[in-house]
Amino acid sequence: MLKVKDLMLANPPLLSEEQGLPDAVDMILNSGYLGLPVIDAGGCLIGFVSEQDCIKVLISESYHCDSHTLVKDVMRHDPLWVSAQLSVLELAERFGKGQPKVFPVVEDGIVTGLVTRGQVMKSLSHSLQSCRVA
Repeated sequence: MLKVKDLMLANPPLLSEEQGLPDAVDMILNSGYLGLPVIDAGGCLIGFVSEQDCIKVLISESYHCDSHTLVKDVMRHDPLWVSAQLSVLELAERFGKGQPKVFPVVEDGIVTGLVTRGQVMKSLSHSLQSCRVA
């Protein structure tokens, strides 16, 4: 049975809570993901910043051409996460319940990866197609 570790992006881009919002937005946009985990100095997950979190602040800051916002000002402080050992089917059920579209993957408190709804859909689609061939 496939596990999250088989699909996840290992060593994803990570944000720091003291990082400026413009830099964080650039990292999110360049990553191709809808958001990124925020870690402390030891690599432990302490938050998550999504495009949705950023856009609210960007409206005001782009209008005034001024930004003093830090990641810690917009991040979610209680992010959901998954284990690398979680089965892909269990994760698919979470995505089916309207959970976030991207989860940090955490082992022993440290962020080790990132997994998205699209990666799970692709995996399930491949599984379905292999059933048709058999």
